[in-house]
Amino acid sequence: MEKVERRVIEPMTEVNLERTHQWFNRSVHRLGTRLQLLFLHKGLLYVLIGFLLGRALILTEVLPFALPFFGAVLLMKKDKALFSSLALISGAVTISWQTSLFVTASILIFLIMKKVISLFYKDKMKALPFVVFISMMLTRIGYFYLQGSLTLYDYMMAGVESGLAFILTLIFMQSLPLISARKYKQSLKIEEIICIMILLASVLTGFVGVTYQELQAEHILSRYIVLLFAFIGGSSIGCTVGVVTGLILSLANVGNLYQMSLLAFSGLLGGLLKEGQKFGAAIGLLIGSLLISLYGEGSNDLMINLSESLIAIGLFLLTPKAITNKLAKHIPGTNEHTQEQQQYVRKIRDVTAHRVDQFSQVFHALSESFVTFYEKSEESEDQRGTDLFLSTITEKTCQTCFKKERCWVQNFDTTYDFMKTIMHESKQNTYHSNRKLKKEFERYCSKPKKVEEAIDQEINYYDANEKLKEQVQESRRLVAEQLMGVSQVMEDFAKEIKRERENHFVQEEQILEALQSFGIEIGHVDIYSLEQGNVDIEMSIPFCNGHGECEKIIAPMLSDILEESVIVKHEECSSYPNGYCHVSFGSSRTYRVDSGVAHAAKGGGLVSGDSYSTIELGFGKYAIAISDGMGNGVRAHFESNETIKLLQKILQSGIEEKVAIKTINSILSLRTTDEIFSTLDLAIVDLQDATCKFLKIGSTPSFIKRGDTIMKIQASNLPMGIIDEFDVDVVGEQLKAGDLLIMMSDGIFEGPKHVENHDLWMKRKIKELETMDPQEVADLIMEEVIRTRAGKIEDDMTVVVAKIDHNTPKWASIPTSKHYKKQNVM
Repeated sequence: MEKVERRVIEPMTEVNLERTHQWFNRSVHRLGTRLQLLFLHKGLLYVLIGFLLGRALILTEVLPFALPFFGAVLLMKKDKALFSSLALISGAVTISWQTSLFVTASILIFLIMKKVISLFYKDKMKALPFVVFISMMLTRIGYFYLQGSLTLYDYMMAGVESGLAFILTLIFMQSLPLISARKYKQSLKIEEIICIMILLASVLTGFVGVTYQELQAEHILSRYIVLLFAFIGGSSIGCTVGVVTGLILSLANVGNLYQMSLLAFSGLLGGLLKEGQKFGAAIGLLIGSLLISLYGEGSNDLMINLSESLIAIGLFLLTPKAITNKLAKHIPGTNEHTQEQQQYVRKIRDVTAHRVDQFSQVFHALSESFVTFYEKSEESEDQRGTDLFLSTITEKTCQTCFKKERCWVQNFDTTYDFMKTIMHESKQNTYHSNRKLKKEFERYCSKPKKVEEAIDQEINYYDANEKLKEQVQESRRLVAEQLMGVSQVMEDFAKEIKRERENHFVQEEQILEALQSFGIEIGHVDIYSLEQGNVDIEMSIPFCNGHGECEKIIAPMLSDILEESVIVKHEECSSYPNGYCHVSFGSSRTYRVDSGVAHAAKGGGLVSGDSYSTIELGFGKYAIAISDGMGNGVRAHFESNETIKLLQKILQSGIEEKVAIKTINSILSLRTTDEIFSTLDLAIVDLQDATCKFLKIGSTPSFIKRGDTIMKIQASNLPMGIIDEFDVDVVGEQLKAGDLLIMMSDGIFEGPKHVENHDLWMKRKIKELETMDPQEVADLIMEEVIRTRAGKIEDDMTVVVAKIDHNTPKWASIPTSKHYKKQNVM
């Protein structure tokens, strides 16, 4: 019974703890929201800052903070200006009634001068610092005048105070939006951080004179702020904040001059020890306080300084982690800021991928709508066309017949079937030979000859209309395929955008250890992909002085570790000896293609109607294309060259080969009404497995030489541009290392004179070749064809030869320990 109760109580306790945790988080969030509303929306923040700045003094008599703060609030938060002015005056009252009168007078003179200057200059933001300068100058000179005669010292102090007010106005204009905005910027610049620090240090001067048992409030709060920023931003930020805060506090009270050294040194140590979390940063402040306090006068000052530091450390340890994390997001160089930036970039990436995916879906929907319309309309169009044809025949023949009622009312189905059968027989030119059907129709119809003549006349129009409809339907289907191709490309692009860099921390450490065990110094290793055939690794290595360590040592070692050929894809060498070189490694292709081309224009001219191209598609594929424009000369060259350029751009975009060719055909057929056509011979070789796709549009056969075996590749398609739509036959072939792929235009294939069987002649000549060099093979074939013509070139000639070979790396792999092999790395 106790066990059962315990089992029931334990889950209930866990549930209660979870609910308590959720309730606490909601309460903290609700409290934070209310405090933010109270401080920012209601203006309590401006009241607190105003009250403290009203108390802030420099050199016991200079008041440069109050008026710049009021001017900045009046410019940016006009609805909070009244509360801010009252807070400034209230803070000044705690110093003396003369100080409060001075602050009040400076505010009134500022309002008057602002009104006067606005009549001549409309840009309030640019005019504000000058208005503050003039107002402060007039107020201070007037104050000195009322006390007695003016001296040079008085004018000098007035100028110093006015100059400080001018500078502080610019600083407050930068810093107030940063601390009062509900949503901060993504990150803060160092200048903006310093502006905020000057504002906070100015506010801290308002605590001068607030003491308890010789513990000074400005010392405690300044150390707390320095400790907080040193922990968040590191030693550079901590030291900067310490110098700025200590400088302003020392100006407010000459006795605080040593505080600048204490705060700067404590900020430096706290930042250096931040890896020890909060306690590490706190120890940095204690050490700094202890060392600086040793210059004091006796143990009394030492104990007071340590007590102030301990209180600041207590406040720091009580600061919630949520506050430090939120502040760290806006300081460059912190992990939180980096994560925030990465999250922002990831969000932009996701939005972009989502938009691309939406466009892909739109194109997909458009494609489906075209296909659906094509499939649905095909059946309905046939029936509608038949009905329209028969109604036209009936109108010409049966409307004036006396048997109309008997045929189309009493025997509608029989009459309709007769007419429909005769129509189909006439379309196939079999009606006049079908004696049985003719006799039955003559017995049924009273005017058979007239009906037959009308059908013969109308059938020509019907056939023309049907051909036009077929062309429209085929055009719709072509558009649907093209839209589907674009949709697929955009979908693949969206998936590529969504791919994140995978985490390969363990693999990075293993590769780093393997390389360092050989004595190779490595800065860092970043693995982006270890996929077979798609390895992507980046490294930084010390300056190698051009010795090629990456290509000769590191890449061969990676090849052995990953058990595939790895090469240097990109290398960016350091510009100075002590720097680092950044290198990118990737998988090499399993196969490589070496090509050779022989090309000649008709009659030895300069312009050939043939065009060719070898294209690196960027997807691990290699394309070879030959296009032959109809005829010779400039126009043929233009057609074939346009075909090759269109093919290259469309294939490199990632669209499937069939869709690419159909798109080019539609462009060529719609671009001109002239009878200018072009052929296309395309071979696409996959460099990973050596498979090859052949797409032949009106082109001559291609040949593959494998040892003594000659294979012929052929397909039957009309040249591009002759018809609007055609089916592309794709012929696939598995190539092997050492194969020769020979592609040619009709000028080469049909060029030999007095040859009846061009296939056998070409196979024999290719078989007799003793060389395997692609360029030599192309030259020899061209030479053999020209010899048969007695040295004359009677047509444009192009032959492209490609040799498939294993891609052997330049450097052999360097064996490493079995401990680092791919099964462990992966």
